[in-house]
Amino acid sequence: MALYETLGADLIVSMKAGDVLRRDTLRLFQSALKNVAIDKRKDPKAFTDDEVIDVIRRLVKQRKDSIEQYRTGGREDLALKEEAELNILSAYLPQAMAEEELHTLVQSVLAEAGITAKAQMGQAMGLVMKQVGKNASGDDVKRVVDSLLA
Repeated sequence: MALYETLGADLIVSMKAGDVLRRDTLRLFQSALKNVAIDKRKDPKAFTDDEVIDVIRRLVKQRKDSIEQYRTGGREDLALKEEAELNILSAYLPQAMAEEELHTLVQSVLAEAGITAKAQMGQAMGLVMKQVGKNASGDDVKRVVDSLLA
């Protein structure tokens, strides 16, 4: 079953169960996916799992940014709601690469390319992201690359 179909089935289950938070979060996701479909002039049902995951990653990043903003503004109630939505969306993302595995991969890529200075951060990020693909977020990769080049 494609990820898009799985999300649709989960939406129906959450509606029947009366799970308002999950229902609303999945509806927001479907809306975001339809907006991307309009931009690409493509039927959302024809999206590959990678395209669906890209939309979920974007929504997860938005939630993380919102949580930070709400906490800075002293709105813990809204931050908690965003965290709950983040947890629901994150469940649909593929398993992230283990921290040790990511650290080892980054070390080998940096050594292979001869990158040793923080001035080469952009080049390092590009090379590592090609190797990592969808198995780690850009934030995690940036944190590891930054720690190794420090």
